[in-house]
Amino acid sequence: MSKLDAFIADVKQSFPDDRLTYQKGIATFHPENGAEAAALFRMANQARQQLFITGFGNQIDPVGEKFADLMTLRSDRLNTLLKVAADDFYIEVGAGYPLRELNQELSEYGLFLPHSDLPYVGSIAGAIAVGLTAQRGTQPLPLSRYLIMAEIATPTGDLIKPGSACFKSVSGFDIVKIYFSSWGMLGMIVTVTLRVLPFSIKDEYNTLVQNAIDYRKFYQLYQEPEENISARYSLRIKSKFDPKNILPLIAV
Repeated sequence: MSKLDAFIADVKQSFPDDRLTYQKGIATFHPENGAEAAALFRMANQARQQLFITGFGNQIDPVGEKFADLMTLRSDRLNTLLKVAADDFYIEVGAGYPLRELNQELSEYGLFLPHSDLPYVGSIAGAIAVGLTAQRGTQPLPLSRYLIMAEIATPTGDLIKPGSACFKSVSGFDIVKIYFSSWGMLGMIVTVTLRVLPFSIKDEYNTLVQNAIDYRKFYQLYQEPEENISARYSLRIKSKFDPKNILPLIAV
């Protein structure tokens, strides 16, 4: 029995049967909450089994030999709009909720999120992970500008909730922002809290243009950080968050 087969057997014993499926021949775990995702990470650390996080699989399709010895962690069942705080202009939403469907839900509250109208086809957590950025005239408008809090299952199996739904919280480094453009290397985003805007100013954002998303650039940068301070710092964060390299960087 291979290491992955043994791990799959343990997962089947620890979770309900429907949590584990096979997508294009790849063993795939579908957590329905943060506790389940964190528990799987703890098991993976104990077994030293590598995982791969995916949403809709539009940017990286986990298929083929490179993923044959991994278990995929998919956010498709974390797809609920959990809270709309209309008076305080924020929402809480599951990681697997489709980004393009969000404004349809928010319109009845008189709210909108600018990036929901972009042609990006994928989940909200996926959009954060790939660093979705729009162009507003000459100025970039990253989705991270609206990211204020998230629930994260870390690679070591902890469940953390960095950030704050308050308009102003404590000063210092905003930890939740490190998950923007992290490509799933720092843990699984379970829920996301986003600042949203009043519908009355929506026309001001009608000219947004989506910037290109380039995983190959990310891969090359983190394989050869050289003098890039941001990449070197991110690799140090990665080593702290994922000391056993449960979430490997994969060339695709």
